[in-house]
Amino acid sequence: METIDEIDLKILRILQVDAKRTAKEIAESLHMTASPVYERIKRLEKRGFIKKYVALLNKKQLGKHVSAICMVSLRYHNEGFIDTFEKQIKELKEVQECYHMAGKVDFFLKIHLKSLEGYHEFVRTKLSKIDNIGVLESYFVLKEISNGTEFDI
Repeated sequence: METIDEIDLKILRILQVDAKRTAKEIAESLHMTASPVYERIKRLEKRGFIKKYVALLNKKQLGKHVSAICMVSLRYHNEGFIDTFEKQIKELKEVQECYHMAGKVDFFLKIHLKSLEGYHEFVRTKLSKIDNIGVLESYFVLKEISNGTEFDI
C-alpha cells in the first residue's frame, strides 16, 4: 500500500464529508495556501486514493421508497460461473451495490425501487433470468438507521 502523510489524510477526511469543498476552502481549514492543497488533491486522484466524486441523492425524494437486501447463493461456483454472474449483475441498473461474500451466501445485493410491485417485477423479469442463482432471499428495509459513505482513515 502506498503511504500518504497526515496532511493528505486530513484532505481526504474533509473531502469524504463534503467533496464540493474547494482547494481554497480546504487550504484555509488546514492553514495552508490553495496551490499545494490543489496539487495534493490531484496527486491523490492520480494515485487512486480518490476514485471519483459523486452527488448522494435522496432516494425518497426520487420515488425510491423500497430498499431491499438480496442474499444470493449460486448453484455452481467455478470461476466462469462467478464471472458470468458478476457481469450480469453489473448490467442491472436497479442494483446499487453487489458484494461477493464468504460464508453462507455468495452475493449480497442492495437494491432500491419505487414499490414492492416494482421489486416483484425486477425479480420476475430480470433477476430470475440469471441462470446460476440457486437460492435468493429478499429482506426489506423497514427503517434506515445509518447510511453513510465516510469511513475512518
